[in-house]
Amino acid sequence: MALIGAGFGAWALYDRLQGNITRDDAVIAELERHEKERPLPSKQGALNILLVGSDTRAGQGNGQYGVARGQRSDTVILLHLAADRRSATAMSIPRDLMVEIPSCRRTDGKSAPARTAQFNYAYSYGGTACTIRTVERLTRIRVDHHMVVDFQGFKRMVDAVDGVRICLKQPIDDKDAHVRLPAGEHTLNGEQSLGFVRARKSLGDGSDTDRMARQQQFLGALVAKVQSNGVLLNPGRLYPLLDAATSSLTTDPSIASLVDLYDLVRSMRDIPTKEVRFLTVPREAYAGDPNRDQLVEPAASELFTLLREDEPVRITPRPGDSASPSPSASPTGTGPAAPSAPSAPSGTPGVGSTPVPDPTFSGNSAARSACE
Repeated sequence: MALIGAGFGAWALYDRLQGNITRDDAVIAELERHEKERPLPSKQGALNILLVGSDTRAGQGNGQYGVARGQRSDTVILLHLAADRRSATAMSIPRDLMVEIPSCRRTDGKSAPARTAQFNYAYSYGGTACTIRTVERLTRIRVDHHMVVDFQGFKRMVDAVDGVRICLKQPIDDKDAHVRLPAGEHTLNGEQSLGFVRARKSLGDGSDTDRMARQQQFLGALVAKVQSNGVLLNPGRLYPLLDAATSSLTTDPSIASLVDLYDLVRSMRDIPTKEVRFLTVPREAYAGDPNRDQLVEPAASELFTLLREDEPVRITPRPGDSASPSPSASPTGTGPAAPSAPSAPSGTPGVGSTPVPDPTFSGNSAARSACE
C-alpha cells in the first residue's frame, strides 16, 4: 500500500507541474508562416533560447504593479547553450534598441506594418512571434525555443531557493519598482528581487544600461546559488524550483512537457559557473534620439557571428558596481575590449604576421560574486 501511495503521490506532483506549463502553439504556427525568412537551424546540439520577461499587469498578482494596458517585453535575453554543454552565454537585448520590426500579425488577426521602432514594441505589436522574428532579423541567429515568464513567476523562483544574496553600494527607495532597501548586504526575497531588477531611476545613473547590468548580476547570483546548493541534483529540492518556474511559464510545444523541460535543465547542470557568461549587445546612443540605442558595429556583428557559429565568447569582467564604466568599454560598456590587430599582408603567410586576437566583450560570469 505504501508503494501504491507513493506512486499516486509522484503522479500528483508530475501532474501539477505539467499542468503549470502553458503551451504556446500559436507562436509556432505563426513562425511556420514565415519559415523562408528565418535563419538556418543552429549547429547540431547547440541551442538558442529566447527568455522573455513580460511586464504584463494582467493575471493573478500582477495588477499591483500597475494597470493592465497591454504588455511589452520588460526583459529579453537570448541564451546560447554550447553544443558540448560546457558553456552558456546570456545576451541581453536593450528594450530601447532601435530595430527593424517586420510586419507582424496582431492578436486581433490584423497585420501591424513593418517599422523602425524600439525593440520592446515588437512584443506589443505581435507578441512572442513578432519578438522572435525581430531578434532573428537583427542577429541572423535562429531561435530554437522560447520561454515567457511574468512577475509572479520570477518572484516564486527566487523564494523557492530561499532568496538571493546581493550587496548594495547605495540605498534604494523606488516607488515605481516597489522596493526600499538600505545600503549593504541583503538576501532578497522574491518581492524585493523583482523590485531590485526593475528599479531604474533610483539606482546608478538611472539608465536602462545600468538596469540590465544589475539584472545580469542578479541572474548570475541566482545561477550560482542554484548550483552551489545542489538543487539540480536533488529531486526534493528541484521540485519547488520547477513548481515555481512553471507556475507562470509559457513556452513552445517542444519543451512544454515536464520531461523535456527537466532534460533541458539537467543538460545544463555541469556547466561551470565561470562559463555562464552575461553581457549586453554592443550599442551606443541612437543618432536620432540620445534616449534610444543603436548597435555598435562591427562589434555587434562579431558577437552575433560567434553565437551563430557556436564559438566561445570572451568577456572581460566589469566592475561589481554596474554603474561604473569598464576600462575596456565602448561608449556603453559593451563593445570589444580592444580593436583587432592587423593581419599580415596576403601572400606572406607566417612572415612578420601579427596574431589577430579574438574579440572580447564587457560582461560578467555567474562565478563573480554579486558582492565583489
